[in-house]
Amino acid sequence: MLHPSQSSALSHISSYARTRRAAARETIDHVGTMCNLSPAAIERAVACVRQHAQIALHFHPDRPDAQHRTVAASLLDCGIYKSQFETLLSNGSVSAFAGGARDLWEQRLFGGAYQLPDTTAALRPKYGSLDLMRHAAGPSPRFGSCFFLLSPAVSARATYTYLDSYQDPPEKGTFEEFDDILAALLAETFTREHAIGEPALTPGRLIQQLATLDQPFADPSGRAPTRNLNHYVEAQVHGDVRLADDVDLLVADPSFQGTEVGRTLESLCERYQIRCFWHPGYTLPATAVPPDFRGPAMPSLAARIASDGWVDAAAIGRAAMALQRDPSAWADRGAPGTVLQELKLLWHVLVRFGHPHASRQVLRTRPN
Repeated sequence: MLHPSQSSALSHISSYARTRRAAARETIDHVGTMCNLSPAAIERAVACVRQHAQIALHFHPDRPDAQHRTVAASLLDCGIYKSQFETLLSNGSVSAFAGGARDLWEQRLFGGAYQLPDTTAALRPKYGSLDLMRHAAGPSPRFGSCFFLLSPAVSARATYTYLDSYQDPPEKGTFEEFDDILAALLAETFTREHAIGEPALTPGRLIQQLATLDQPFADPSGRAPTRNLNHYVEAQVHGDVRLADDVDLLVADPSFQGTEVGRTLESLCERYQIRCFWHPGYTLPATAVPPDFRGPAMPSLAARIASDGWVDAAAIGRAAMALQRDPSAWADRGAPGTVLQELKLLWHVLVRFGHPHASRQVLRTRPN
């Protein structure tokens, strides 16, 4: 059961996408003709998406709240995945409040549905991305080292934008009105042969991939991590996300194995009957962090937080917790918000340049 504000948000996006349906169908038909894709093959792929596609909710499990509790511990206790309006947690600046940047773009995106007087913070949408390519570290790893993969049923009560909603992209949709999203995917693969973080992706390969989403999720630990930072189909989930009912599996970063955070994640999976996998992870020697990607402050930050000379998701999380506990110890780098932003950017560096976690020992012993 959805609250009226949530139903209104879904209806608003469906109505908007319906006005773009004719143009979207022209694009779909054109690309289909140019690439010798039959209308039946495209429809089968879309039907598979509607029935089997899942949404990934990325998160950093070790980030602290105001009471120094980690996200993982809070999830274990409450069993509900909450929006930023409830947690007031962010990898950078928090704008989830009335009149804040997130509130204003949600007002534009959903036609004011979440600005109604009886709309509480708990009713706000949760942000993720549609997992179409089954990448090892998830469809949008920039937003978190771990991710929940939700039940396919949840995808039907989500809205979608092609790329990040804060940019207000024109391509929007729901599973009821999906043509606009599909047209954007086909157009980009046709013109660039690259989309949603997947290189060498042609329209034919895309349609073939979408038609395989009914296959079981495979252990990602042996696959190479992807380096996708900016390209994804964003999903906005309307209604509650309850771990016991709505989450199929957790895919976690291997840097947390054997740590308190890792044990909390394992307890969470046991309590809520969630399957658990470990993806390849990202790790990088502090000396290999470049000064020309995400700013010249990255190498010095990496050197400061590195564990045994290496940076990974757990090292960044420990630094975030240390910053929360004693901001004065980081005053030489600026205000807490500035340092938190730097830590977020260092995670981007890891996603872009990091090696699989299992290769750390090989890289460590490799002769110069």
